[in-house]
Amino acid sequence: MTPIATLTLAAYFFVLIILAVYGWHRYYLVYLYMKYRDRQSQPGPALDPLPIVTIQLPLYNEMYVADRLIEAVCRMDYPRDRLEIQVLDDSTDETRSVAELAVRRCAAQGVDIKYFHRRDRAGYKSGALEAGMKEARGEFIGIFDADFIPTPDFLARLMPHFRDPKVGMVQARWGHINEDYSLLTKIQAILLDGHFVLEHGGRNRSGRFFNFNGTAGVWRRRAIDDAGGWQHDTLTEDLDLSYRAQLRGWRFVFVSDLIAPAEVPVEMNAFKSQQHRWAKGSIQTCRKLLPTILRANLPLGVKAEAFFHLTANFNYILMCVLSVLMFPAMVIRYNMGWYEMLLIDIPLFFAATFSFCNFYLFCQRQIHADWRTRAKYIPFLMSVGIGLSINNTRAVVEALLNKETEFARTPKYRIEGDADDWVGKKYRQSVAVQPLVELLLGLYFTWTVFYALAAGIYGTLPFLVLFQVGFLYTGLLSVVQQYAGEPVVLNTQVASGK
Repeated sequence: MTPIATLTLAAYFFVLIILAVYGWHRYYLVYLYMKYRDRQSQPGPALDPLPIVTIQLPLYNEMYVADRLIEAVCRMDYPRDRLEIQVLDDSTDETRSVAELAVRRCAAQGVDIKYFHRRDRAGYKSGALEAGMKEARGEFIGIFDADFIPTPDFLARLMPHFRDPKVGMVQARWGHINEDYSLLTKIQAILLDGHFVLEHGGRNRSGRFFNFNGTAGVWRRRAIDDAGGWQHDTLTEDLDLSYRAQLRGWRFVFVSDLIAPAEVPVEMNAFKSQQHRWAKGSIQTCRKLLPTILRANLPLGVKAEAFFHLTANFNYILMCVLSVLMFPAMVIRYNMGWYEMLLIDIPLFFAATFSFCNFYLFCQRQIHADWRTRAKYIPFLMSVGIGLSINNTRAVVEALLNKETEFARTPKYRIEGDADDWVGKKYRQSVAVQPLVELLLGLYFTWTVFYALAAGIYGTLPFLVLFQVGFLYTGLLSVVQQYAGEPVVLNTQVASGK
């Protein structure tokens, strides 16, 4: 075997082994979830007296959903003299008039709600939250992003968890009001369910660290201050603050049965933008805090879980490397004898992929009666995860190179049912070179599939098709949706739903 072939196979198997290790970690999260299922946090009696809660609503160009959010928060079943609402609007478009109108309407009904507008957007979302806290009177701070519709009983069900003075944050689970809109939204719903139910659930029940998700949660104000407050040096200010607070000894609670409905992105480029921000921010937080976590006086299990959590997005780089190496490694292994390839390659791929299927299928069984119907989307979820590897690798590299980028908000279009449409609305994400790279990789894997068929290497076909479909789907959908109609500007009356 030539040196180049040896180097190719060495790199190929190294990548597969690392991906397999992270794959086995998913089994461990399921194990933690089940082992400590009796430790799920239970609320005590209502706090007496009820504390003052400030709800912060950070907005930036959210003309389609700002009114809906403000109305929903103002309907919360909590004493009006104990509830303060801050609309923190950094918008530069019609959202300002929509939000101001909603605030005035709710204030006239006796709600303690105030509108704040910043011109410079310094610190982006974390800067807005920080500025709002300077004016807030609550000892607890709740946060909702623009695409959420909290239920009236949200605070009534969540606040009793703060009876323990060591609890610094309580996080609710996200719901998905538009998950049946398309294949993309169904995939995202399953992805988010796994994150909340098993990752948050397993970590929280077993005493590991988990994170506030930036919305649909309430903080004890003292915990924010004690942890150093909102900081602006990462794109995931929520993840950053979460780890700093837990390092200070604050306990977090995840309430799985309290669901805050929200809108998931319906457009591929918006989804990619969201994933890019989350991936980049997590690596920024990893660089910032992981050394401190590993040096801290914490149990080994807590440190190990934090390591896997904060380094998980490095796998996207490995996935890109694997994509390039799969064909040459397959040819080399085939020439050496394809039975050997089955004995080595397939078990590693199986370890990396079946754990993925088990993770999300187990999650759907835990929370949905129709989990068998939902199971058919899991192969597509795997493909989309692979297809995102170019997008998220770019995010990881930017974080490693300290490349500064704007906090890119995820467009929301008020999609609540099958009849709603996003085509022609504002806030469209632009298409750059990236989808072309994804399409080229999709064509590369199409050719690889035909080669495997011609050579009779059938054992690799399921994995090759996952890569083929993933890259073609993410690349093609990005291009098609970008040109699916030109955006139009709606007037204030239409934007506010009047």
